[in-house]
Amino acid sequence: MDIMTNKITKLEKVGFVLVSLIVLLQGFYGTLAFIDPATFSTVRGTELFSAMDADWVKIYGSRTIFITLIFGYLLYTRNHIVLMWGALFAVVMPITDGLLAYEAQAPFKVVAKHISTILYLLIIFFVLKKVVAQKV
Repeated sequence: MDIMTNKITKLEKVGFVLVSLIVLLQGFYGTLAFIDPATFSTVRGTELFSAMDADWVKIYGSRTIFITLIFGYLLYTRNHIVLMWGALFAVVMPITDGLLAYEAQAPFKVVAKHISTILYLLIIFFVLKKVVAQKV
């Protein structure tokens, strides 16, 4: 085994940090949604009008935790290609969340947070794209 092929580049470290931060954030959001659906709904920009709907927020939380675990594993195994495409495809979620928050007349800072997430995911995509290109 060639030791040089296992060397981690600076760009790969940047990608690792970027993905780690979003994995941790999503893990936090998933846990918060599961533990305190009303608070999570407010943080994400849509108010929970009925406590009877909290189970739907908990379902969201469990699925977010699932996605977090998958991306955490992909990060651990350094599967840059799947992480790269996953970051790009994940843009669907903050777009939808941002539109829902906007339609719910959430404060602009909440909508801006979703727009920032879109930009962050695109940065991850492009960083990992360069990492993958360097490995070829």
